[in-house]
Amino acid sequence: MRIPKAIQNLIESFEKLPGIGPKTAQRLTFYLLHVPQGELDKFSSSIENLKKQTVFCSECFMIGENNPCSICSDSTRDDSLLCVVEQPLDVLALEKNGKFNGKYHVLHGKIDPLNNIGPDEIYIKQLFHRLKLNPQIKEIILATNPTMEGEATAMYINKNLNSHLSNRAKPKVTRIGRGLPVGADLEYADEITLQRAMEGRSEY
Repeated sequence: MRIPKAIQNLIESFEKLPGIGPKTAQRLTFYLLHVPQGELDKFSSSIENLKKQTVFCSECFMIGENNPCSICSDSTRDDSLLCVVEQPLDVLALEKNGKFNGKYHVLHGKIDPLNNIGPDEIYIKQLFHRLKLNPQIKEIILATNPTMEGEATAMYINKNLNSHLSNRAKPKVTRIGRGLPVGADLEYADEITLQRAMEGRSEY
């Protein structure tokens, strides 16, 4: 039996998403066939507007509705604390417990030589530039995930800080500590674990 082109196209689109295999893609597609057309229209509109109605913050590279984002433009936040994370989802995870009142820098990835991702493919150069222009930043919290690639990214940043900060003293560099098991991702950690990791950070 030949599958209708519209169904095949959607299956192939789902298969391109991370974590979605052929079987799951098929199940999702056939599930959507039973969804009312009005709901499908809302769904397609949400996808269509995903990039049209969001922007990258030019300061921290978080994704938001405005530039600068709501965190960078918040005058009540501590400008002396800068937390460096891999992905926007990590910001959402840390913000959920409401204990961190500093600002963020989102790398949008990690150094991963096996997948040909080096420092130039993520927002590390922009981090160094930001630190050079903002002497009020006194502490950098390296909150990259405790994986091999996350550790390599944190080490690279710490090792190369001095060479990019010729006009100012090197800020204190700390690494998130206890509470996060090796190999875990921030976005999957619970609020208490993240709070303990922040409280247990140590100088790098």
